[in-house]
Amino acid sequence: MDINTLKLRYGIIGNDPKLLMALHKAIQVAPTDLSILINGESGVGKDVFSRIIHENSLRKHAKQGKGLVSVNCGAIPEGTIESELFGHVKGAFTGADRNRKGYFEEADGGTIFLDEIGELPLSMQVKLLRVLENGEIIPVGSSTALKVNVRVVAATNVDLVAAVRSGRFREDLYYRLQQISIAIPPLRERKEDIPLLFRKFSSDVAEKYHMPPIFLTEDGREYLMNYPWYGNIRELKNVTEQVAVVETERNISRAILENYMSYVPEEKMPALYSGTNTGSDGSTITDRELLLKALSMGQMINELRGEINELRQAVTQLAQGLPVGEGHPKPSPIATKGTTEYPLIESPHAAPAGELQVIHPAAQGDPSEEEYFQDSEVVEDEPLALEEREKRAIRLALERHGGKRTAAAKELHISERTLYRKIKEYDIEL
Repeated sequence: MDINTLKLRYGIIGNDPKLLMALHKAIQVAPTDLSILINGESGVGKDVFSRIIHENSLRKHAKQGKGLVSVNCGAIPEGTIESELFGHVKGAFTGADRNRKGYFEEADGGTIFLDEIGELPLSMQVKLLRVLENGEIIPVGSSTALKVNVRVVAATNVDLVAAVRSGRFREDLYYRLQQISIAIPPLRERKEDIPLLFRKFSSDVAEKYHMPPIFLTEDGREYLMNYPWYGNIRELKNVTEQVAVVETERNISRAILENYMSYVPEEKMPALYSGTNTGSDGSTITDRELLLKALSMGQMINELRGEINELRQAVTQLAQGLPVGEGHPKPSPIATKGTTEYPLIESPHAAPAGELQVIHPAAQGDPSEEEYFQDSEVVEDEPLALEEREKRAIRLALERHGGKRTAAAKELHISERTLYRKIKEYDIEL
């Protein structure tokens, strides 16, 4: 099958060289039984590539099983994922009143698509490695291994190399999965394809709802091509459908499009760390460590404020001839009101050379000493439990982004799945 026929059959729009290379690679490896790892951001169409690979292989005619079985590893709770993948026998656990086939047994003879493979727990990674190497599964509660003939196609939107380095993903499983690697480019790297996709999605809406089609103005076209599209094709499709249905104006300009975009430019956002999460020794910092480091900054600022206050008092005591740390000196004369400062200066008349004398504000005609000299108060935060600090940071991030989890997760440098779990764990109301 040539590329143009393939694009037409699966509804793929675009002529970007990276996209065409990925499609060509998928067609070339489809007839083999090699494990394939598809890399790409969320929303780029990794599930479409899994169908291309399966439906152009000999396994599409599998008589047993379901042919292609798709599994979202990030959506299955950790406590049940083994049973979901490998099945269980009657009596294996409370509620197991009958034998149940897992996804691997259902896909016997066909292909299993493991999406979000990077979210698979470490305990399950070992068992998946056994399937890839020996073709054997052991249902929960059973002591008998079952042979399955399954081709594995996995997909991820995270950097598995970094996950391997941080110990969150097994290195042997990584190399076993990526016998063949296919990279799907994000939409922001396919700028010329964006107007084509917009036209396709808008035409579909017009045909479905019997509406006049919409068209992009020149500034609208430029705006779409330079928008970052972190949600990729899924986000573009949603925006196009909203604009086509809601707007009465059929010529869509930048001003109209901006009302439907969720991305906030960096200059309007709080400063965020934009580098890789690595320590000074080159080791990878986990999401939790990074979050806790951010939470500790407030406490560090208060500690610094307290040290500055102590230093001011020490300077005052020295200037008044008192031993440092004794007595109850007046507040530091290095006080300010507006932009006026009263520094310590050397007085040739009242003090020996080299000593410092305080110039009292009243001596300069200032009306009120109390108005200038106020005891500085250091507000010390109560030390919070790690869970409470984490909960507070998540709540603040969600409030800043109007409850949008994607933006809040980016600010906190954690995955959306982790943020969702934390919201449920801490019972945070949105």
